[in-house]
Amino acid sequence: MANRPPASGSARVERIPVAVLGATGSVGQRFVSLLADHPWFEPAALTASERSAGRPYGEAVRWVQTEPLPPAAAGMELGPTSPARTAGCPLVFSALDAAVAGPAERAFRDAGHTVVSNARSHRMERLVPLVVPEVNGDHLGLVAEQRRTCGGAGAIVTNPNCSTIGLALALKPLVDAFGVEQAHVVTLQAVSGAGLPGLPGLRILDNVIPFIPDEEEKIEAETQKILGRLEPGGVADHGIRISAQCTRVPVVDGHMLCVSLRLSRRARLPEVREALESFSAEPQALGLPSAPSRPVLLLDAADAPQPRLHRDLERGMAAVVGRLRPCPLFDVKFVVLSHNTLRGAAAGALLVGEQLVARGLLPGRVAPTADRP
Repeated sequence: MANRPPASGSARVERIPVAVLGATGSVGQRFVSLLADHPWFEPAALTASERSAGRPYGEAVRWVQTEPLPPAAAGMELGPTSPARTAGCPLVFSALDAAVAGPAERAFRDAGHTVVSNARSHRMERLVPLVVPEVNGDHLGLVAEQRRTCGGAGAIVTNPNCSTIGLALALKPLVDAFGVEQAHVVTLQAVSGAGLPGLPGLRILDNVIPFIPDEEEKIEAETQKILGRLEPGGVADHGIRISAQCTRVPVVDGHMLCVSLRLSRRARLPEVREALESFSAEPQALGLPSAPSRPVLLLDAADAPQPRLHRDLERGMAAVVGRLRPCPLFDVKFVVLSHNTLRGAAAGALLVGEQLVARGLLPGRVAPTADRP
């Protein structure tokens, strides 16, 4: 049973000190920006590569966010990515590149930290939860088993692939209401998903690149685990058959997915609409600070959703669905948009961290307040 945060207006408890690993990259910068005024978490340590360690964050980072660099963060000294640097932080958010994330995150777990990782390195491990908080928060039950197996207080919890998150949010209400057997998915993914320094302009301008390494495999495998059933010792995959085709398009932020579904039970379009529009889950019931009021937004305009117009709805935390209509091959089809560097990365990971706290899975810590930022 989740531990509910104190009611709004109750006495504020000291914020929980957290660390950001890989703080100078694009996702790391998002973490720094979002943590500046987070009501539960206090950024207490920032780490980067050895060449940046020891320098003030404001000098070392090439800030690319539209929001100004938070003054408090600018003056923080970057440390090496070592558990010794984050000893006072029970919760660690990892924006490390997958090339180094695997052993680094294990070291932080073994040192007693709870790591919420945005990297792919540990996503498919048996005892590592792969979490979209509105979809499979119960999978956080693996944390206790992971701690028992590893013999410590630390744990690794993972944030899924950015495209997978939008897909899972749109599928969850339909899986619950009707069952879903098959999905065909074509993605149109923003260039920010490639990280810094990104793609050369001459490759992506006036162009669509119909290949993103490992992306199709991630969507097909991760969605199975996210929608799967928690069992002792792991997660039983859902069984949905997914065919994904992934493309990179010249959009800055916002991944779009064109989705066609075969349902287990035939449903009229108004029933599908009702399932999507009425969807809500634990993060909304608990009023978690990063949770959207509506995790799935259904738009009626014939040409919606569009990244430039709709990616920031619900503070960039909703799966925005449009063009809902019958599918002549399967049962129903639609387009879903999600913000890849907010919901699909840093803000989504913060929501996972909040759910860990609210469920009492951060030893010795309780949620400071239910107030939203």
